[in-house]
Amino acid sequence: MHPPALGPRVLLRQLREVMAGPEVAQARLDRITKLIAANVVAEVCSIYVMRPGHELELFATKGLKQEAVHNTQLAINEGLVGTIAANSAMLNLSDAQNHPAFKFMPETGEEVFHSFLGVPILKNGKPIGVLVVQNETRRHYSSEEEEAVQTTAMVLAEIISSGELHDVANSTETDVAHLRSHFLTGEAVVPGIAIGHVVLHQPRVIIVNFVAADVDEEVRRLRAGVDTLRGQIDQLITSSDSPLGGDYNEVLETYRMFANDRGWVERIVDAVESGLTAEVAVERVQNENRARLAKSADPYLRERMTDLDDLANRLLRVLTGTAQTAAHEVLPDAAVLVARTMGPAELLDYDRSKIFGLVLEDAGSNSHVAIVARALDIPVIGELDGVVELVDTGDDIIIDGNSGEVHIRPNGEVVGAYAEKVRFYARKQARYAQLRDVEAVTRNGEKVNLNINAGLMADLPHLADSGAEGIGLFRTELQFMIARSFPRLDAQVELYKAVLNTAGDQPVVFRSLDIGSDKRLPYLSRAKEDNPALGWRGLRMSLSRPAFLKLQIRALLQAAAGKTLRVMFPFVANLSEFLEARQIVEHETRRLQHSDQPVPVDIRLGIMIEVPAIVWQLDDILVEVDFVSVGSNDLAQYMFASDRAESSLVRRYDLLSPVFLRVLQEIARKCKEHDVPVTLCGEMAGDPLEALALIGAGYRSISMAPASIGPVKAMVLSVDQAKLTKFIEPLIETPSQTIRTQLHAFARGNKIPV
Repeated sequence: MHPPALGPRVLLRQLREVMAGPEVAQARLDRITKLIAANVVAEVCSIYVMRPGHELELFATKGLKQEAVHNTQLAINEGLVGTIAANSAMLNLSDAQNHPAFKFMPETGEEVFHSFLGVPILKNGKPIGVLVVQNETRRHYSSEEEEAVQTTAMVLAEIISSGELHDVANSTETDVAHLRSHFLTGEAVVPGIAIGHVVLHQPRVIIVNFVAADVDEEVRRLRAGVDTLRGQIDQLITSSDSPLGGDYNEVLETYRMFANDRGWVERIVDAVESGLTAEVAVERVQNENRARLAKSADPYLRERMTDLDDLANRLLRVLTGTAQTAAHEVLPDAAVLVARTMGPAELLDYDRSKIFGLVLEDAGSNSHVAIVARALDIPVIGELDGVVELVDTGDDIIIDGNSGEVHIRPNGEVVGAYAEKVRFYARKQARYAQLRDVEAVTRNGEKVNLNINAGLMADLPHLADSGAEGIGLFRTELQFMIARSFPRLDAQVELYKAVLNTAGDQPVVFRSLDIGSDKRLPYLSRAKEDNPALGWRGLRMSLSRPAFLKLQIRALLQAAAGKTLRVMFPFVANLSEFLEARQIVEHETRRLQHSDQPVPVDIRLGIMIEVPAIVWQLDDILVEVDFVSVGSNDLAQYMFASDRAESSLVRRYDLLSPVFLRVLQEIARKCKEHDVPVTLCGEMAGDPLEALALIGAGYRSISMAPASIGPVKAMVLSVDQAKLTKFIEPLIETPSQTIRTQLHAFARGNKIPV
């Protein structure tokens, strides 16, 4: 009969002594393999570490040939070791050589060993190595032996991920992901270049002690931490200033359910009782959950993985006393925030003067945080899966928001190249700044009004700095999105009044509350929609909740007392919706007048053309409205039935397609015919080439991000509008997919900067 294992607690006590010793990493790993082998009474114990290129390298062994160390590599899914890493799952085999995944590695001398027990070494649910024990005799390892090896794998995960292996062999052979340079490409969300230092938005939890000195004390700490966590979640749900409904509250209720799940807590307690500290036990259960749920095809279960991850991270922060975010910590002068995701309000918590850039694993150009970052002129790169695990706070980083490129721990040549790029960008901006007070008039005398899009107090200085002629779109919903409860009347009045006072005599167009689809308010409950982009959003939402619209209109009227008020309504699908909204404005105006409160001297109401159906109602609509704004972002996505937030569809259509330009041209023509001012305020207005097409299609007023005013104005000053229109009109009638190439050629031939 095979001797029993000594148990994980005995092994962990021995490991604690090894880890406290003075040895270099290689000697420490060698001692660890001997301890594990002795504990489970195995002839072989081997440690494989994941290397760049997803190769598993034999780093230490007791029982295999020593010359195989650092000379044996296996790819993911190659051999038993590669299979364990690929599946993040244990293998316990009595006859390993008959397993279909077995691969004979002659340099190791393992052909005489039949029994095999291998477990993945996981960090954040991802394999970073494999721990293996083997015996000559054919047998299944016991559950106690499995527990001992799995527990040891958790300790090894901390050693590997902490960078302690940097002195093994030589630096080129032992390079690990979080120590070397990386070049990544994501989605260019907000343009600009930043050279700075990484600041993790959620500081990484640093676990110092892996092995419990007093198991009973660790269990007590864990249960106290769970009680604290439950209390925090209860307070978030029940506190008077927290959201009382909507998706945010549902998430917290889910967290509360998991936090009170006895099975989850008891699994962590079991891990502690095996000899781990409370923090490492939480990580072990978290890794097990990730590995199990990541393989599920059920989207609901995969979403639960995110919930469990967040809950475990909250508990780790409670146990270690780690701050929730870095917003209130001391920041370096050139901080580049790196996060999995971030809300708009969280970005506003930071000192703007210190934040040079933002990198996000999960956020595209239309995300709410991107809108805020654009207003703050912070370069942003999104859709970079796994970037959080590749960086540490303080690492050098370069991000290029124009190309979507990210350089982590770049070498001197890359830094030098980008430093020159930054200087070149600064020179360009200086040239644009010289155009600030120059009117945007084409070479043949056509005036083009250039306005900015805004939505936050942080946007207001850009009105003067950019040389814009007004605010063509003020997104009022941003105030609602970053608040934790519906903004009160006085808060709305204060914001709108500040905007109008800053603008002075320059026009401001306020868009009424535009939520729905991807823009949600955490405190507003709503039914689940199968297709929210075509659902309860924009003006139709406001009309179904008239109290919201009345309160906002009342605030706008009070803020604009004695001035001109311009309000446009979003997502209008037919004339009756606009007429109903206009009645609310008229009712609120009479209400103020009856109470002897001052009102605006002039009220102008318009609509935003985003729904294609409006294009066929223009003759009826234009006799009722005072102005029109074209939302090219939504209009294009509905024209092409292509979700603009879906990265796989981004290149499926082109805003410079003749069919789309034909629609825009028809809108401009009808507005001119009815003498109704029209402004286009979508993203295409801020691209010099696409703005060139808009001028050719008949637009004389466009609105864009503040940083785009300079480049677009330089284009306007260089173009002969009559020549452009003559060139572009025949192209708009063609059946081609895009006129982008022809327009580029026209710009080059006429020395127009685009």
